[in-house]
Amino acid sequence: MPELPEVEALRDFLGEHLTGRVAVRVLPLAVSVLKTYDPPLGALEGGTAGAVTRHGKFLALRIGDLYLVTHLARAGWLQWRDAMPDRPPKPGGKSPLALRVVLDDGSGFDLTEAGTRKRLAVYVVHDPTEVPGIARLGPDPLADGFDREAFAALLHGERRRIKGVLRDQSVIAGIGNAYSDEVLHVARLSPFKLASDLDEEAVTRLHQAVRDTLRDAVERSRGLAAGRLKAEKKTGMRVHGRAGEPCPVCGDTIREVSFADSALQYCPTCQTGGRPLADRRLSRLLK
Repeated sequence: MPELPEVEALRDFLGEHLTGRVAVRVLPLAVSVLKTYDPPLGALEGGTAGAVTRHGKFLALRIGDLYLVTHLARAGWLQWRDAMPDRPPKPGGKSPLALRVVLDDGSGFDLTEAGTRKRLAVYVVHDPTEVPGIARLGPDPLADGFDREAFAALLHGERRRIKGVLRDQSVIAGIGNAYSDEVLHVARLSPFKLASDLDEEAVTRLHQAVRDTLRDAVERSRGLAAGRLKAEKKTGMRVHGRAGEPCPVCGDTIREVSFADSALQYCPTCQTGGRPLADRRLSRLLK
């Protein structure tokens, strides 16, 4: 799933390529993708593209007086084309295409979604905050006001495991499964540690890890073409997606805990005092 760093890089890329261009065609190609009906998609046609903003994992494209907002979900992506095909694609079938936007210079982009679980979402709204997922977002972890005290206030009284807290978009906007693994590895914390059990030093360490990990990932992605961002995300990971490989810090074997629809990765030496986590949904540290 694209997370804050990749969506931020897409924001930069689209801002550079879209601004000032006119949307001449906006074609829905998957019934499931559009989550609003008024204003209609066609209302975007003829509008000039303005600012592109990021809200957590959401992208908001100003087109005329409206916003085209998208959340790429787990398997969605944005594919830029310098020259769009003349012939419009056929909707339906097994094509991953979900939405196509064609600009006045012949360029444009496709929104695609792989797999059968269609969760990619597109909204046409007058204001991004009309999108429910944006309205409920917590603070952005790269915002100037996201200091150590603000972070500590978010964790105060939290009885959930810190991995789940970091992924909760209503607590902090933009961190998903991959970067929560990376942040916790940098902070040397178990993903199953209760947020309320973190001492002052651990909170400070975790806050710094959140900021540094995301900033570093944004810098690695800055200036890359949209098509290269997925590969950059994968190569930049220290533990996520690297089960069975040596930890880049201590050399211990990176372990995995699998759940029904996801998995987390961690280093026992760096994060859990050398003890492996039980690989079941309600895992606890093995004694």
